[in-house]
Amino acid sequence: MRHLLAFLLLTNAHAELSVTAHPSIQAALDANPNRMMFVPAGDYPITEKIRIRGERSGLFGPGRIIQQSADQPIIEIENASGAEIRDLTLTRPDGKMETRHEGILAIKCRDLVIENVRVIDNRSPAGAITLRESQNCRISHCLVRNYMRLSVDDRTANKDLGYAFNCTDGTGISVSYSTGTLIEGNRVIEDHMVPTPELKAKHKLGDWIKKNAEKGSIVNQATWDLGYTDAWQQGSGIIATAPMVSDLTRILGNHIENAAQGIDLHSDHVIVSNNIVVNSFMGMKAMHGSRNVIITGNQFVKNSLWAIGLMPGAAANAENADGGSIIANNIISDFGHGDAHWIWGNERSPFKFDTGQQPDDPPLADVIVQGNVVHAIGKPRYKYAVIIGGGPNTPRGMHFSNNLLHPGTQGIANTDLPP
Repeated sequence: MRHLLAFLLLTNAHAELSVTAHPSIQAALDANPNRMMFVPAGDYPITEKIRIRGERSGLFGPGRIIQQSADQPIIEIENASGAEIRDLTLTRPDGKMETRHEGILAIKCRDLVIENVRVIDNRSPAGAITLRESQNCRISHCLVRNYMRLSVDDRTANKDLGYAFNCTDGTGISVSYSTGTLIEGNRVIEDHMVPTPELKAKHKLGDWIKKNAEKGSIVNQATWDLGYTDAWQQGSGIIATAPMVSDLTRILGNHIENAAQGIDLHSDHVIVSNNIVVNSFMGMKAMHGSRNVIITGNQFVKNSLWAIGLMPGAAANAENADGGSIIANNIISDFGHGDAHWIWGNERSPFKFDTGQQPDDPPLADVIVQGNVVHAIGKPRYKYAVIIGGGPNTPRGMHFSNNLLHPGTQGIANTDLPP
C-alpha cells in the first residue's frame, strides 16, 4: 500500500510538471522556471531550439525530441546552475540529419548534469554534446551515435597552415574552456562515415580546394605542392580543448568506436582511465601544452596512425609546455588492423612521442611510461612499437620501465628507450 501511494504521488507530480500540460516543451519550461519538466514517452517534433536557463531547471523522461530544422541546435543550455537533462532521445529526421549545429549546446553553466541521453543522427562538425566555458559539469552514460558528416576544413585563416580541404568531420562530446568536467561511461559510436576508398574517391576527400598565396609556416613544401592531406578524417570521439584554460578533466570508462581521433586533449590535469577506443585512426593524443596527464588502464584496439601520442603543438610555449605525465598499464592490440589502415600503411607506431610543430615549441618532457603492453598477433603492421622524435627539440626526461612491447618490422623503438 505504501509503495502504491508513493507511485501515485510520483505519477501525479509528473502529470503536474509534464510538458504535455502545455502547448510545447518550451512553453512548459517558460511557465515553470527553475523546475525539472517531465517528457513522457512519445515523439516531440520541434523547429526551434529548446532553451534552458536559470537554476535547477531541465528536462527528464523517455520522450524523443526531433529537431526538424537543420539550422538550429536541439537543446541550448546557457547561464544555468544545477540544470539537468536526463533519459531523453534527441535526433533529427531524414533530410535534416546533416547540420552545422549541436545536439546539446551548454554555455556558461555550473554543476550541469547530462545523463543517459541519446543523441542520434546529429551529424555535424560541432559536437553532438558540447560544453563551453563551464565549471564542474558531468556528462554520464550517454549514447552518441552517427555524428559525422562530409565537410570542408578551412584553415586559410591560420598562417601556420593556409589551406582548406574536403573531409569527414564530427565530434561526439566536445568540452572547451571548462574546468572540473567529468565525462564517464558514455558510448560514442560512428556507423555511418566509415573510411573506405570508395568514399574517399567519391567525395575527393583530402584534396585541397583552396590555399593561400603564401605557404603555411608549418606545412612542408612537398605537401603544399601536392595539395593533398591523408588527415581527411577530422573530429574526435571526445575532445577536451582550449590550452591554458581547460583544466581538471576526468575521462573515465567510455567506449569510443569508429572515430577519427578517439580522445583529443589540449588541456591540463587530465585523467584518462578505463576507456576502450576501437577502430579509430588515432587512439588518443595530448598536445598544445597538455600538462600533468594520467593515461592509465585503457584498451586501444585496431588503431592505425598511433594509439597513444604525446607531442607539443603550435599552442605550446614557455608557459604552456607538454609533459609531467604518466602512461601506465594500457593495452594496445591489433594495431594497424583498423578500417583506416589502407590510408596510413605499415610505417606507423602504437606509441608516438614527437617534437613540436614549430621550432620554438618547448620539448615534451618528464613522462613515465610503465607497465604497458603492445600486443601483436601475426606479422606486426607497424615499423616500431615506439617512435621518439629526434632533433634539437627531441622529448626529454622520458622514462620507460616494465613494458611488454612486441617489436615492429624494424624493432621495438627507433632509439634506445631510457629507463
